[in-house]
Amino acid sequence: MPFSTSSPLPQAVLFDHDGTLVDTEPIWEKAKQRICAEHGTTWSSEDTKAVLGYSIQATLERLQEVGVDRPLEEIEQLLITYMHEYFADAEYDFLPGIRPLLDQLKQAGIPCAVVTNATTSVAERTAEKAPGVFATVIGDQQTTHSKPHPEPYLLGAQHLGVDPTQCVAIEDSPSGVRSATDAGMKVIVVPGEVEVPADAGDAQVRHEDLSLEAILKAFNS
Repeated sequence: MPFSTSSPLPQAVLFDHDGTLVDTEPIWEKAKQRICAEHGTTWSSEDTKAVLGYSIQATLERLQEVGVDRPLEEIEQLLITYMHEYFADAEYDFLPGIRPLLDQLKQAGIPCAVVTNATTSVAERTAEKAPGVFATVIGDQQTTHSKPHPEPYLLGAQHLGVDPTQCVAIEDSPSGVRSATDAGMKVIVVPGEVEVPADAGDAQVRHEDLSLEAILKAFNS
C-alpha cells in the first residue's frame, strides 16, 4: 500500500555507514590490530575514538603514529587486504531500527544513499543487504575531500539528482554531522561511539526509535 502523508517529504535520505547503518567497527578493529601486531605495536580503543568518523587517511596516519613504520600507501593496502579477508567471513546486519526504517522509505518512494568516509566496497556490500533501497553509495573512491567537508553529502545529493537542502542525513559522529549540516541538509543524530554535542543536528533519535515519522518531524522542523 503506498505511503500517504500531508507533511512534505524530503527528496532523499542519506545515511552514514559505520555506527549508523551497521556496526562493522569490530571488523576494522581486528584488521588494525593485526597490522599493529605484525609491526610490534598495539592499537587501542583510544586510537579508534581518535579517528572515528574521519577519513581512512586519518586511520592510516594514526597507524603510523602508533608505530607501524611503513609508507601510508603500503599500510592502506594491508588494511584493505585484511578487511576484504575478514568481510568475506563476517556476518553482520543492520543495527536495530534500521531495516524497518528502510522498508518505510522504500514504501514511501524516497530515494536513499550511503555516504561514508570508509572504503566504498565495504559500503556497497552493506547496501546490497537492502535491495532496491540505496540508489547510490559515496565512499572513499568517489570523493576528493572527506567528512567533515560537505563534499561527500553534496556528491550524494548530486548522484541522486536532488536538492541537498531538501534532504535528511542520519549520522552518528561529530564530523559527519558537520559535513551534512554544511551541505545544507537537516540532520538526525543517532548515538555513536563519540558523543555529538546536544546542539548539533536537528534531532537526536535512538536507533530503535528511527521511523519515517521521526524523519518527517526533523525535516519539517
